[in-house]
Amino acid sequence: MFGLWYLSLAVKEIWHSSRAILFQKQFVKSHIQLNLLQCKFTQSNKSEMVDAAVLEKLESGFAKLQASDSKSLLKKYLTKEVFDNLKNKKTPTFGSTLLDVIQSGLENHDSGVGIYAPDAEAYTTFAELFDPIIEDYHGGFKKTDKHPAKDFGDVNAFGDLDPTGEFVVSTRVRCGRSMEGYPFNPCLTEAQYKEMEQKVSTTLSGLEGELKGKFYPLTGMDKATQQQLIDDHFLFKEGDRFLQAANACRYWPSGRGIYHNDAKTFLVWCNEEDHLRIISMQMGGNLGEVFRRLTTAVNDIEKRIPFSHNDRLGFLTFCPTNLGTTIRASVHIKVPKLAANKARLEEVASKYNLQVRGTRGEHTEAEGGIYDISNKRRMGLTEFQAVKEMYDGITEIIKIEKSL
Repeated sequence: MFGLWYLSLAVKEIWHSSRAILFQKQFVKSHIQLNLLQCKFTQSNKSEMVDAAVLEKLESGFAKLQASDSKSLLKKYLTKEVFDNLKNKKTPTFGSTLLDVIQSGLENHDSGVGIYAPDAEAYTTFAELFDPIIEDYHGGFKKTDKHPAKDFGDVNAFGDLDPTGEFVVSTRVRCGRSMEGYPFNPCLTEAQYKEMEQKVSTTLSGLEGELKGKFYPLTGMDKATQQQLIDDHFLFKEGDRFLQAANACRYWPSGRGIYHNDAKTFLVWCNEEDHLRIISMQMGGNLGEVFRRLTTAVNDIEKRIPFSHNDRLGFLTFCPTNLGTTIRASVHIKVPKLAANKARLEEVASKYNLQVRGTRGEHTEAEGGIYDISNKRRMGLTEFQAVKEMYDGITEIIKIEKSL
C-alpha cells in the first residue's frame, strides 16, 4: 500500500516538474521573440531617422544661408520654423532628406531658386517648403490650386513673330518629361540610367516623317560625332555646379544620350536634368512651325512611354520651376535700343510673365546684345496659354523696339 502511494507521489512530482520545464521553455522562447521584435522595431526606427551627419550638415548650411545676402527663394521661405519642422523627415520610398532637397541652394548662395526634388514624393513630404516657392515662382499657384489638364490648343494659332528677320534670331519650344516608375536623378542607379536610355532610344527610333532621326549615346561617342554635336550646339555637358551640388550628375555619362531629326529642328535629351527634354527649334521667328512640331512629337512619344503626372502639380520634373506644363517657349532676340535700358526691358518682360536671360540661358551674359527671353509661368495655365504669353510679350517688345 505504502509502495503504491509513493509511486503515485513520484509520478505527480515528475508531471509537475515536466510542466514547469515546459512553461520555462515557453517563457524563454517568448522572451527571445520579444527581444527580436524590439530589435527589428529599433532597426526600422533607425532607418527612418535622419543620419546625425546629415543633420549636422543641415544645421551648418542653414546657419550660413541665413547669414548670407542670398536672394534665393530657398532663403526667403526656409524659416527657422519650417527648417525645424522638416529637418527630421524622409520620403517614404527612397529616404530622401531635406538636405537632398536644399543642398544645391546651401552650396550656391547665388541660386535663384535653390531647391530640387530628389524624387516625386519630395513634393509631398517637404510641401511646407515646396508649396510657397511654387506659388512665388509660378505667379500665384497656391497649394489649394489644381493644374489644368494638358491642352496644346489650336496649334495653328501662332504665326511668325518677325517675318522680316530683323529682331528674332531663333525660336525654341521645349518641355520636360519624367518616365513613370523611375525616381529623379539623385536616386537613380546606374542600371536604371542604362535601362531608361535603352527605352528612350528604342522609342525614338520609331518616329517617322519630319521627326525621323538618330539617337547618339554619350557613352562611347567618337570624336567626330562629338565635335559635330558641339558645332550644332546640341551636345549637353555634365551638369553645372547647381546640378552637381544636387547630385544630379552621378554615373556620368552612363544612360545619357541625344536624339535629333535629319533636319536638326527636333531634339531630345535623355537624362540631362530631367529624364527627357523634348525640344523643337529653328532659325527665325516662326513660332507656329516650332510649336506644331513639338506638339506632334510629344503626343507621339507619350503613346509609347508613360509619363509621370500628378493631379495637382501636372507633369513632374526635377526642378519645381518646370512643373505643370513644363513648357518653355523662348526666342534669341536682338533689341539693342531696349536693352540699353535693361530696367525697361525687364519691366516689359515682367508685364507678360517673361524671363530675360543671357544668350546661353540661365547664369550667362548676353553676347552681342542677344537675349534669351521666355515664358516664366508653367503652372496653373495650359500649354497653349504658356506659349501665348511668350508670343504676346515678344510681339510687344518688338513693337517697343521699333518705336525707340
